[in-house]
Amino acid sequence: MALTWCFPGIYLTWEVLLDIIGGDIVGEEDTRYDASHIQVLEGWEVVRKRPGMYVGSTGERGLRQMVFGVADRAVNEVLAGRAVSVDITLTPDGGVRVADDGPGVPLGETEGAGGPGLEALLTHMYAGAGIAGRHDVTIGFCGVGPSVVNALSRRMTAEVRREGVRWVQEYVRGEATTPLTKVGRATGSGTTITFWPDADIFGATELSFDGLEERFRELAFLNRGLEISLTDLRRPDEPRSARLRFPGGTRDFVDYLDGHTAASAPVDAIAFECEDPRMGGVMEVAFRWCSCPDERVQSFVNSRPTVGGTHAMGFCDGLAAAVTSYAREQGLLTPRDPDFGADRIGAGLTAVVSVKLDRPEFEDSTRGVLGNSEVRECVGRAVRDHLGRWLKEDRERAAAVIDQIAQDTRRH
Repeated sequence: MALTWCFPGIYLTWEVLLDIIGGDIVGEEDTRYDASHIQVLEGWEVVRKRPGMYVGSTGERGLRQMVFGVADRAVNEVLAGRAVSVDITLTPDGGVRVADDGPGVPLGETEGAGGPGLEALLTHMYAGAGIAGRHDVTIGFCGVGPSVVNALSRRMTAEVRREGVRWVQEYVRGEATTPLTKVGRATGSGTTITFWPDADIFGATELSFDGLEERFRELAFLNRGLEISLTDLRRPDEPRSARLRFPGGTRDFVDYLDGHTAASAPVDAIAFECEDPRMGGVMEVAFRWCSCPDERVQSFVNSRPTVGGTHAMGFCDGLAAAVTSYAREQGLLTPRDPDFGADRIGAGLTAVVSVKLDRPEFEDSTRGVLGNSEVRECVGRAVRDHLGRWLKEDRERAAAVIDQIAQDTRRH
């Protein structure tokens, strides 16, 4: 019997759903809706029946979200100053190991969860991560947490090193199969969670090392204190590893995006970071013009990539205002010439615009477009002021930028 999802854990037959929408569609037969037509799924059966609702797909993208769901907690331990680094390993037997050197997940009772802190973390679903504040990072698109990962794994093991003691616990498809057990003394502290995705759900799909590296590299660029190591041991004869740590933040990000063209750039990257209480957050911006004609502008909100929004619009506003003002002061534009618009200053521009907000508001459910109106003015003013000062401090560098913009304008 075909079922369709209506609410979390509740499924109806198509016939009943059509009857609810409009009986005429079903036909003349009087199909009645009663309790016998409702299927209520309990426990992890909800997640395992419709995994795509929680991790996006049962393909490689879903596997990647599984890794992010476990790594979220470890990364935030580092950003909170409780840990130094995060290590992620793809093991030869198809598992994924995520380790941090923080204080270790608490083991005591968790209010409202009915079990140890570790077991509650891994076996009790919470109502999503919501929209994280400026001090939190949600790596994946949904932030479902490690409990959903546990439910979609054929096996999970957890090791906690805390206060000199090493504790372990085993899980199968979301359920604890052993008690939390003390297995000896621990050297150092931290938490290690290893999971093996359930082949009944994900089939023979394999995680992409490059896909993981790309997202974790973004996080390391956008959070200067973060260090992430990614290791692939699935092919012993071809091991891969990457250590991701970038003290230069968004300035390093711009250099990376420019790649080999950075050497031909007429100017170094312009970068600044500042907090503005009017928008309830902090911005970090870096940009540079290169000789290539392409425009590469990437924007982020609370370390999540966006496709646009008020932070990106504010950045363009600030660039256009600063370049126009300088060009008029230097007599490069006559009173009759129009101002430089965003379409005239983008050629050869590489930029990273990152804002971290206490209360971000988005215009769509995928959180791809920032909607906070005050952010546009705050970012625009900051970019205008910093670029304006930079142009006045070095006329030779300023001339190179203005000349490139003018050349592109003449070509069009």
